[in-house]
Amino acid sequence: MKQILVLGNNDPSTTLVDYLSELATKEGWMLDMISDVHTPAATRREHISHADLVISLVSAPLQQLIAEECIMFGKHFLSPAPLNEKLMNMRQKIEAANILFLCEMGFDPGLDHMSALQFTRNIQQQGGRIVSLHTHSGRLVAPEYNDNPWHCKTDDAKKMINTGREGAVYREHGEAVQLNYPGVFNGSRLLEIPGLGFLAWYPVHDSMGYIPLYGLKDAETVIRTNLCHPDFIYGWKNIIDLKLTSQSADYDTDGMTLSDFFKQHLDKQGFSGWLEQKMMERLSQTKQILEKLMQFMEVEQANALSEQFTDSLMIVDEKGRLENINLDTIKDNAAATVAYKMHEANLTLKQLFYLGMDDKETLINKGRCSAADVLELAIEKKLAFRRDEQDIAVMMHELEYLVNGKKYSANRHLVVRSRGREAAADTITAYLLGISARLILTGEITLRGLHIPIKPHIYGPILDELETYGIRFEETTND
Repeated sequence: MKQILVLGNNDPSTTLVDYLSELATKEGWMLDMISDVHTPAATRREHISHADLVISLVSAPLQQLIAEECIMFGKHFLSPAPLNEKLMNMRQKIEAANILFLCEMGFDPGLDHMSALQFTRNIQQQGGRIVSLHTHSGRLVAPEYNDNPWHCKTDDAKKMINTGREGAVYREHGEAVQLNYPGVFNGSRLLEIPGLGFLAWYPVHDSMGYIPLYGLKDAETVIRTNLCHPDFIYGWKNIIDLKLTSQSADYDTDGMTLSDFFKQHLDKQGFSGWLEQKMMERLSQTKQILEKLMQFMEVEQANALSEQFTDSLMIVDEKGRLENINLDTIKDNAAATVAYKMHEANLTLKQLFYLGMDDKETLINKGRCSAADVLELAIEKKLAFRRDEQDIAVMMHELEYLVNGKKYSANRHLVVRSRGREAAADTITAYLLGISARLILTGEITLRGLHIPIKPHIYGPILDELETYGIRFEETTND
């Protein structure tokens, strides 16, 4: 009788338990679970020794130990966690044990690999050459629970605090682009998701490593990103500029309220001058846009008076090419830009107040700590998902490719809403782990060694079965 052991996670995914229970009943297998990571080592090893496959949901410090014990007892190992250097150093031991270690079997990383590779390889098999790949993913609060000026909620404040801290590197137009911490959140990079509207994206730490992994050495652009609401990008850049993510232990916080901290910290950063400059920049940009709009409207009126009016103009772009510009489009875009610049001016204070700039009741009491420590507490208090709230998992791949010298673009996107109290990304991860476990134990996956899901005979059947649970990518192609 084959046995599956699920290790870790004090609140295991309902979807994973249901899937594995049904699988065990159907196949006559046994499902074993140890949720308490503090279970004595001897007990844990006893359970591992009787298992055929271990699904590890433990945190990073314990992951290494579980991996070593799976090698010791010759057991297959399945995990949603990212492949790390410690596991890669175990590659030879894993191969010698003739077992499979399959990592990165989650929403991201995991599903992003599988769907991007299936997408790109389908095009390559049809004779296409990939020119550009953007792959985006994110977790967003469901619209009816989107009730704060950050348009964001999180279960992991520490992860949010450290997002982008190491900067980012990616390839764009054939050149390596390297961004520092503020640069990651600088500018407005927008993407339209069908059914959700426009979201913003910022690059992940390292996109370059995925170029050989995905077989895209000839691609001019390869960028992996995280998705969020545009207001979050704007606000987080302000947070960085105001040094609220500083890790220097500058504050004695016992007895200090959030309001006290913000006043002390922002005074040190010259907040009044910073805010005045921010407002002036927005007003100046708005003034310039309105002046340009008035110029276009004067041209429009002049053409109308001469009875030669058309609804478009020919202008020369920055590369010397003639372009046809629709005047109504110019006016609409200008109006939208002006509105958003004014929105940003109002948003600056709204977001800071929401995090506790005027909170005179919440005590910090963290002893000597950094601004980042206080910000983490504020996020936990103000931006946490409540138990009854739902979210949306979003993924999109944008491709540009050449076939017989002609350029095409194609998109593949996925939007999954959470089911009940389980996060959408957790539901997806649960199915990926469950389906993988079935394929390994039934012998449909015969691979051995250390792997992530980048091979067609792994991701093909997984993506096919995933569709039966309503988790399906939609594709569009344009000339």
